[in-house]
Amino acid sequence: MKKTNILKTYMIAFGSLFMLSCSEIEHGVNDIDSWPDVVEVEAPDKFVHPGILHTNADIERMREIIANKEQPAYKCYEELAKHEFSQSSYQLGTVAKVISRKDGGNPRKYEKDFNAACQNAIMYAVTKDIAHAEKSAEILKEYANTLESIDPNGEPPLLAGIMGVKLAYAAEIIHYLCPEKLNDEDFAKVCAMFKKVFKPALDDFLEADPYSNGNWGASVGMSYIAIAVLTDDKEMYQKALDFYTMGNDNGNILNYIDGETGQCQESGRDQQHVQLGLECLAKTCEIAYKQGTDLYGVYDNKLLKGYEYTAKYNLGEDVPFKTWTDVTGKYCNWTEISKETKDKNNGVDTERGIFRPVFEMVYNHYYKRKGLSMPYTAAVIEQEFPNGEGDYYEHFGFGTFLFND
Repeated sequence: MKKTNILKTYMIAFGSLFMLSCSEIEHGVNDIDSWPDVVEVEAPDKFVHPGILHTNADIERMREIIANKEQPAYKCYEELAKHEFSQSSYQLGTVAKVISRKDGGNPRKYEKDFNAACQNAIMYAVTKDIAHAEKSAEILKEYANTLESIDPNGEPPLLAGIMGVKLAYAAEIIHYLCPEKLNDEDFAKVCAMFKKVFKPALDDFLEADPYSNGNWGASVGMSYIAIAVLTDDKEMYQKALDFYTMGNDNGNILNYIDGETGQCQESGRDQQHVQLGLECLAKTCEIAYKQGTDLYGVYDNKLLKGYEYTAKYNLGEDVPFKTWTDVTGKYCNWTEISKETKDKNNGVDTERGIFRPVFEMVYNHYYKRKGLSMPYTAAVIEQEFPNGEGDYYEHFGFGTFLFND
């Protein structure tokens, strides 16, 4: 392993903090002495493949769960195996040259395809059923040969951020575990697609002045680091680390979570977006962890605090809340934590207490790997299992099976 260039790290940190100095940051202060210490992270000399969320050792562990029918993880695997996007019979259909978040449907056509590529890749990895590899590779190759761009009016950074990681994961798994179905030539085309279509949308966001709520930046960072691993791009990887630890945006660990209480930048907005933001930050950490970089632990395990705060509130308990001054200055009017919202589809209150499938992976890291206490996160997992394990297209889901070291 090699250390991040310390001079570069501190220069970037100083620049980021200087840009924040004209307005309050997440802790409600602009006194430089009260800002968190700049963290030091490690970047790999060589990338581990497969290494986007799962390594060969992780895959062997999942195969053991299936072989031994270990509970409760095996029950979760059964939910994954019967899911519509896990079927090798999935029908791809026509692939569009341009994709957009303005496309109709929930999930949209490309979102279904990306999930099917991802989940069939997982199914191949754990079962070695070649039909799943063929289906995942079919989707990957068709998009690599057809997709030209993301609609510039269709929220390209959010599209590339939330969904890019799914397709990158599929490409990583199939190429390195079943190269006969995604050979070097096909893999090069897939990587070229990511560099041509996805990376520019992510770069545009990273280079712009901050303008969005934190789930945007969190998702951008997540797919950025995934594409960096997929394409063996160390410069991208370092940029992802810098953004996560000290970027000038709402969507990183520095600015999304209060280090004292765990309150999140979007806690006053609604609980769905908070859980989305947290999960994207967590996926960034897990990808980095598999490459030997510990982002989970930065700023005194700040991510853990965000999860515990959010879990506690959504389990029905009171949590502290303060009006948040974000880095854009646009989202500073929430004077209390979000309580309820009207669901556009059925008109009922659905926000507080509705859990997305995003808790198992961080619990696996902080509690199982590190022995740290996460009682509220544990309570969420116990309450929700097996409901919420998957079946929400923006997340990987199925965490009791997929993240069980």
